[in-house]
Amino acid sequence: MLGYIGLFAGLALLIWFALRGVNIFLASVICALVVAIPNGIMLPAALLEHYPFGPLGAYTFAGKFFLLFLCGAIFGKAMATSQAAKSIAVAITRGLGTRHTLLVGMVVCALLTYGGVVVFVVVFTMYPLGITLMREANLPKRIWCAATAIGAGTFTMTALPGSPSIHNVISASALGTDLFAGGWIGLFAAAIMAGLGMWYVEREWKVARATGEGYVENEQDRRMEQLIGDPDEAPSWGLAIVPLIMVLGVIMLPRLLLGMGDWSADDGLLARTLLFSAAQPIIWPSIALIVGSLTCAILFGNARRQIGKVFGQGAEDSVMPLLNTAAVIGFGGVVTQTAGFGEFAQWILGVNLPPLLSVFASVSTLSAIVGSSSGGLQIFMQTLAPSYLDMGVQPEILHRIAAIAAGGLDSLPHCGAVIATFMIMGLTHREAYKDMFVVTVVVPVIACLASIGLLMLLGIGVNPPA
Repeated sequence: MLGYIGLFAGLALLIWFALRGVNIFLASVICALVVAIPNGIMLPAALLEHYPFGPLGAYTFAGKFFLLFLCGAIFGKAMATSQAAKSIAVAITRGLGTRHTLLVGMVVCALLTYGGVVVFVVVFTMYPLGITLMREANLPKRIWCAATAIGAGTFTMTALPGSPSIHNVISASALGTDLFAGGWIGLFAAAIMAGLGMWYVEREWKVARATGEGYVENEQDRRMEQLIGDPDEAPSWGLAIVPLIMVLGVIMLPRLLLGMGDWSADDGLLARTLLFSAAQPIIWPSIALIVGSLTCAILFGNARRQIGKVFGQGAEDSVMPLLNTAAVIGFGGVVTQTAGFGEFAQWILGVNLPPLLSVFASVSTLSAIVGSSSGGLQIFMQTLAPSYLDMGVQPEILHRIAAIAAGGLDSLPHCGAVIATFMIMGLTHREAYKDMFVVTVVVPVIACLASIGLLMLLGIGVNPPA
């Protein structure tokens, strides 16, 4: 009983710390101790083994995925410094107009994140531009926040095949699949997320207009608006989109070529390169992101003239997101050593649910506990995924369904990404969390359950018992 009390107290305390804005490193270590001590885990084992270096250790995760975070942050910095990201945003804004302000926010964020630009760079890029749009359209900020969250934090993050997102890479690395695994069901889920999400925010805007709710400026808006700069200094949108095309091309072209024939290492350098790309779910997307960064340096003078500074600042920008995620996973590494977690794992595997629904339940629960989709997904892949493979769940389907499920209940109020987004936009949970909850929790959950329902209806995704 004492062990269960410690487990739930540690989880509750982690959520409370997150909502209070306590540093995640301190919070995760303190909460790990709250879990460990009542469960009889000795301090040296908790702090020097399970938290840092175990299969779910913070440093284990950071070491494995450091290169991907590094290359992603460098690419995001290159796109921001060159103003290529801003150019794309401005071009789409001019093309769609303020009447479609919400669609502009969603499309730009989706395009940038699918192309490999990290979420926080996208938010910083879009919000100063969004201020102008919100002012012109008299759009409440809470609704703009939700629209950008649809593009940056839902379907491009977990559902769309081929994306170099950390969720896609975690699944591919753990299961031996590639970034395109379960592609068709991912497209189905993405369509639901985008469609339902946009329907909701457009409906909310209509209600806001009817009730007289509109845009209200605050001090944060005035500070952020200074970051817009001169649009005339940005490259043309046609040139600005080339780095994104390069990233996606490097990822997708090998997949297309591999599908056109049988290749072996004896077929020459091209064949060996193609086979290498398929076998390296971490290295290959990282290479693609570096190709995109170098493309920025070649095409855009303001990035080329300070390439050392851009790459250096990008490397520095990668540290905090990597360590924040690693800290949550380190806490999970201690949790997984408790008897309570073992009993939870046995219970969830023993519940009389179809395997894919059981996958949804287990991944969703883990993501909700740690307030992180990537953290919950990594814990699932390390602890429970092998059992589902033994049940006959096909690796490609497990890859995609687990990734989609991770992006649902992760966005509870203590989610770090939610808190950071509200801080950037000068919003509070009271003002904006209802809309964020609908588009990043309710809609992804519906999309995941609908995808599972379609797979079950078609009778695919789970191999029949031998």
